[in-house]
Amino acid sequence: MRFLLALAILALSPTLAFAHTGAGHAAGFFHGFEHPIGGLDHVLAMVAVGVFAYVLGGRALWLVPLSFVGMMVVGFALGLAQVDMPFVELGIALSSVVIGAAAAMGRPMPVALAMGMVGAFAVFHGHAHGAEMPADSSGLTYAAGFVAATALLHLSGLAATAGIAKGIGRYGKFAAQIAGGLFALGGAGLLAGWL
Repeated sequence: MRFLLALAILALSPTLAFAHTGAGHAAGFFHGFEHPIGGLDHVLAMVAVGVFAYVLGGRALWLVPLSFVGMMVVGFALGLAQVDMPFVELGIALSSVVIGAAAAMGRPMPVALAMGMVGAFAVFHGHAHGAEMPADSSGLTYAAGFVAATALLHLSGLAATAGIAKGIGRYGKFAAQIAGGLFALGGAGLLAGWL
């Protein structure tokens, strides 16, 4: 219940919805770490990955978040190389809608399909990180920062969902599905301009 309350407060708080400030504003570990947690679009999607991994269970608990992080690094390399990728912001906003909706449905899904889905969206997130890094900065320390923050956001979604599910008992999976639905609604709110 605390998680749902915190999510509602976060969703209703005025904030900078998108973490993307444009090229030239990001360098080093701190800025890399700050980027994913600095925008509601990234936070919703990355925490939703943890919720989705929990709903799937089994090997998905670690493979789904790991695939997101791995493909985000691929997207980072594409952004760093200035490879043009259309609809990056749309892809980032849609990620929480689709991943949250998949968690809300709670249907069994092959782990490989779940990994592919989150990985495809992760490329958009990574591209945004890479495109905003100045050419004269160290990509390694910046990448280490956003990888660490992303992993923490995934872990927080997974841990919070597991904690809530355990506290609720036999309706725990249903509560996790509701959380997924809330993340999907949050993404829809970003797309509609409400958040």
